[in-house]
Amino acid sequence: MASSAPNLSLSKPSPKPSFTSPTPPHYKITLPISTTYRKPTPHRSFHIISSLSSDPKTKPPSAAVATTTISTTPETFISRFAPDEPRKGSDVLVEALEREGVTHVFAYPGGASMEIHQALTRSSVIRNVLPRHEQGGVFAAEGYARASGFPGVCIATSGPGATNLVSGLADAMLDSIPIVAITGQVPRRMIGTDAFQETPIVEVTRSITKHNYLVLDVEDIPKIIKEAFFLASSGRPGPVLIDIPKDIQQQLVVPNWNKSIGLPGYVSRLPKTPDNAHLEQIVRLISESKKPVLYVGGGCMNSSEELRRFVEFTGIPVASTLMGLGTFPCTDELSLHMLGMHGTMYANYAVDKSDLLLAFGVRFDDRVTGKIEAFASRAKIVHIDIDSAEIGKNKQAHVSVCADVKLALKGMNGLLEGKGIELDFSAWREELGGEKAKYPLTYKTFGEAIPPQYAIQVLDELTNGNAIISTGVGQHQMWAAQYYKYKGPRQWLSSGGLGAMGFGLPAAMGAAVARPDAVVVDIDGDGSFIMNVQELATLRVENLPVKMMILNNQHLGMVVQWEDRFYKANRAHTYLGNPSKETEIFPNMLKFAEGCEIPAARVTKKGELKEAIKKMLETPGPYLLDVIVPHQEHVLPMIPSGGAFKDAITEGDGRSVY
Repeated sequence: MASSAPNLSLSKPSPKPSFTSPTPPHYKITLPISTTYRKPTPHRSFHIISSLSSDPKTKPPSAAVATTTISTTPETFISRFAPDEPRKGSDVLVEALEREGVTHVFAYPGGASMEIHQALTRSSVIRNVLPRHEQGGVFAAEGYARASGFPGVCIATSGPGATNLVSGLADAMLDSIPIVAITGQVPRRMIGTDAFQETPIVEVTRSITKHNYLVLDVEDIPKIIKEAFFLASSGRPGPVLIDIPKDIQQQLVVPNWNKSIGLPGYVSRLPKTPDNAHLEQIVRLISESKKPVLYVGGGCMNSSEELRRFVEFTGIPVASTLMGLGTFPCTDELSLHMLGMHGTMYANYAVDKSDLLLAFGVRFDDRVTGKIEAFASRAKIVHIDIDSAEIGKNKQAHVSVCADVKLALKGMNGLLEGKGIELDFSAWREELGGEKAKYPLTYKTFGEAIPPQYAIQVLDELTNGNAIISTGVGQHQMWAAQYYKYKGPRQWLSSGGLGAMGFGLPAAMGAAVARPDAVVVDIDGDGSFIMNVQELATLRVENLPVKMMILNNQHLGMVVQWEDRFYKANRAHTYLGNPSKETEIFPNMLKFAEGCEIPAARVTKKGELKEAIKKMLETPGPYLLDVIVPHQEHVLPMIPSGGAFKDAITEGDGRSVY
């Protein structure tokens, strides 16, 4: 039974924050690892106090007395409630989010989460950006987190609302994205009775979240929210889910905001400052090598400046993973762009011929390595990663350091600067320059048909490489990775590990909320775009200036490419148009846009493309551009799954027979 509401005297909320002002940062965490991507705010900071000293001169305490606590220092926060005034659990939840610096959430209401939404209407700090599907909400929270570095927050009801978050949680887990997902749940007394809209979402998501909670005591809400944001952001980031029964949301309580949180097991496993001896060993290996290569991934996202400085000191060429795009500028002469299955020939050549592979913030994913035994087979391997589980998981390294890459790079930069080591890899760079000239990224043009690669090149030119780019999954994703030249981190938002179609549009929506000052473009495929097309309504209502460039080939392009290469071009349900009207574009994307009152245009000729993209970028608010491209195009180069560099395919398309 719902508790009766207290007789509350609330002042009229101030106007909601608009999307035209920059989103304030959340909070700062002080850890034995670096998380300096956020600035201090007038909210709350964490301070970790551990008796487990990393100083070898200090005698370690016995396991029985080893303790680690996290204390929170209260800072200025003005509550709309009197200190001793009872309020609903849902109001405690919303205030707890406010205290963490949250200003935007992506929440879709339902029966078990109504109390949370009612509490949100009483907040003058948090604005809800209403998605039109819970999957859109969680992908938007991811886009927010990827673009800003701050945890994204999404909220859904119980049952189907909660299960609709699953793809986004799995995506955030695989790509190490900090999000906090909050779900309503049936009242405690009904849990386990197969009540209406009941799903055990904690059990469903256990293996695809960094941690999750089922709240059984209303007094635990402040502590759990603090822990959730700490866990999501510290160490290797990831998603945290909090499941809150409806009766907990309705229960009256006077919250205790000063409860200290203790996560001794978790904090004790966080990497310590890297050992200087290990860093000296790496520097020595660099000085002894002739053909070193940097292989950098998403783990370097917060270490971009340190990475650039390291490259300045050493002159070592840089190959990036899909997740690492932008950590080192693609426009730099030492950039080899992306490596892996659809990476550049010269990046894969460099790894294959290298004698030292510096793997920083990476996990040796199969889409990068191909045949693992043949990957960097001539090289000594140095692996630095914040997650000890990744060390030696897929590829055994000669030197392994479990540490924050930022701190490791700072340490090595200090050593290189202090020792004044002279490094000369000019011959190696010249060799790679020859490979760049021999195997540049290329494509063919057929009459007035628009090559999809050309469309991305024009977008790059018109935005000067400064836009935030989101994508769906497929051929358009790989072309966006290859042909847009990212200059900095958090410009590239894409579903890497999970490969979730439908990611692009809602992720762009979240990025536009987090970064209202930026140009945000969703480069999408017709297959991916239609999976979350309902979010056009959100763009219109919120007037978010997301530009959508759909590379429309009427097919499930990447699967078609594999059909062409490995299945004798036999089409197995990969045509997305209307078979009875193959000469027409179906479905009509312009009608979707029209239904949501979003301006849109279609372009079919190469000569008209530049003006069409220019108009898209110059039109205020959201805009959809339907770019019709041939379905015969293939993403090249391509190393077949399980293959090695020697198996790379560099020629051909769907117009050829294999």
